Amino acid sequence: MNTPEAFSQMLVPNWMSQFSDPAAWQAWMTAPMGLGGAAGGAAAGATDGAAAAAANAANPAAAMAPVMRMLGEAGAMLSPAKLDALRNDYLQKAARLWQELMTGQIPAFRDRRFAAAEWSANPMSAFSVASYLLNSEFLLAMADAIEAPAREKQKIRFAVQQIVDAVSPANFLATNPEAQQKMIETNGESLSKGLQNMLSDLQKGRISQSDESAFEVGRNVGVTPGTVVFENELFQLIQYTPSSETVHAVPLLMVPPCINKFYILDLQPENSLVRYLVEQGNTVFMMSWRNADASMGNVTWDDYVEKGAIEALGVVREISAQEKVNVFGFCVGGTIAATALAVLAAQGQNPANSLSLFTTLLDFSDTGVLDVFVDETQVMLREQTLARGGLMPGRDLATTFSSLRPNDLVWNYVQQNYLKGKTPPAFDLLYWNADSTNLPGPMYCWYLRNTYLENKLKVPGALTVAGVPVDLGKIDCPTFIYGSREDHIVPWEAAFASTTLLNPKQGKQDPQPNRFVLGASGHIAGVINPASKNKRSYWVNEATGRNRPNSAAEWMAGATEHKGSWWPEWARFLAQYGGEDVTARATPGSARYQPIEAAPGRYVKARAD
Repeated sequence: MNTPEAFSQMLVPNWMSQFSDPAAWQAWMTAPMGLGGAAGGAAAGATDGAAAAAANAANPAAAMAPVMRMLGEAGAMLSPAKLDALRNDYLQKAARLWQELMTGQIPAFRDRRFAAAEWSANPMSAFSVASYLLNSEFLLAMADAIEAPAREKQKIRFAVQQIVDAVSPANFLATNPEAQQKMIETNGESLSKGLQNMLSDLQKGRISQSDESAFEVGRNVGVTPGTVVFENELFQLIQYTPSSETVHAVPLLMVPPCINKFYILDLQPENSLVRYLVEQGNTVFMMSWRNADASMGNVTWDDYVEKGAIEALGVVREISAQEKVNVFGFCVGGTIAATALAVLAAQGQNPANSLSLFTTLLDFSDTGVLDVFVDETQVMLREQTLARGGLMPGRDLATTFSSLRPNDLVWNYVQQNYLKGKTPPAFDLLYWNADSTNLPGPMYCWYLRNTYLENKLKVPGALTVAGVPVDLGKIDCPTFIYGSREDHIVPWEAAFASTTLLNPKQGKQDPQPNRFVLGASGHIAGVINPASKNKRSYWVNEATGRNRPNSAAEWMAGATEHKGSWWPEWARFLAQYGGEDVTARATPGSARYQPIEAAPGRYVKARAD
């Protein structure tokens, strides 16, 4: 089906499928005829290579061909006037570049991929980079100039960006002078080591982003002391050991994303959010979702809500002997937690003393760059293969997320691990990032269609979960909502949109029922910002009553920036709704819920690969 949606959606999976094709991986070790021209010969100083590179830089047709084919198959239009303007601009810049080459000038460029001295030391390497950047600029300008609906235009630009990033001269041995110099200095050992790294990754089916031998869950990540006090077929429940003599009476239940493992919130002690919360006097319970296997192929979204979050709430309430619980959800964990509370509200229950949502979507109007992966065609394809049973492999999900930032999460490691033969450094966050989780097919398909595609969760009564209509507006508790300013998965404005869905009946004369905090950095790094390191900054808007902002733009206009971590802001919120301080209990669990094993438990240790 030759539509912009179908074509651009087909292109990205086809390109990313190269990661499992050994022939394609081996081809990375040779030079392509791509946006950088015939730079393989140029890197070796060949005269005919230089001539080919120069000809390519001066010939817009060579750069235009791939995108023109794409636009034609996608049915997109580019007006002759815009195309002429782009062509003329291209030719002028190409002529200047050619003149620089003929007069022996080293082209100037600013791009961190080519910051090393080797790229400017050789005139032909520098020309290869300048040619590549010029052609990249032209291709992306074409994608921006096409006439198509916004959604289709976004997808086409995304596909073009993938192509542009993939054919960078930094990604190939014959066009990367840094890798060539390393090979000379090591007498070929770097190339041999790079091939070993590549073959090892082929066996794993993914690119290594960290020295995975440096970490082990339960040994040096996920090590906050605690006990598993409950488990079912979906999750284990961890109760963490108090580190203070007194604790807040109202416990905290943490619902992490089921798309990833919970220990992102409990990495090493110095950057563990769990440890920080325990030190602040909270009795913390953590859900550890099971890594789905074949036995879970028929598990649904309703199961994650009923047998997951709602079940965990009941256990926490019984163990703590408290009627209400402070509830926390991160990313899709927040979507599950909010859905669970809405289900309970429809049943006449209100077990949450407060609700905290970090980088969570409840209104899916703006899903950031993930929007390029979701349309009716793609959702239907997933439903045909998974809706009635099966697993969505964690490897596929990880590949999708890596494609959102390919230079950082893909090509950087191709260059370092394979072309230069380096071992990636030990980095706990990237170790966690590679620890993928599978999802049950029916649950995944329901989530895609009803949230990302049709955006029904925000509409009162539009969805039925666990046999009752879902209305987020019936959740009756104060909320703390966090967004990350550079988040490309949950744009901060989309996170802010939850403030209009929760506590909607609160009038302008009432105190602020929904507190929003904006942090610096991205989806993960913005959240994992330890208070002890005092890095980055965050924004708050203290307006209440009639002065409360109604939009993200209005909120930001009145916000105040504060240096350091926003964690203390959340700690104060939890303390406000934590009830009185009571003596910490020495033993975990209860008469009914006896200890099963030490944290982090065995569920989190099961790997998808």
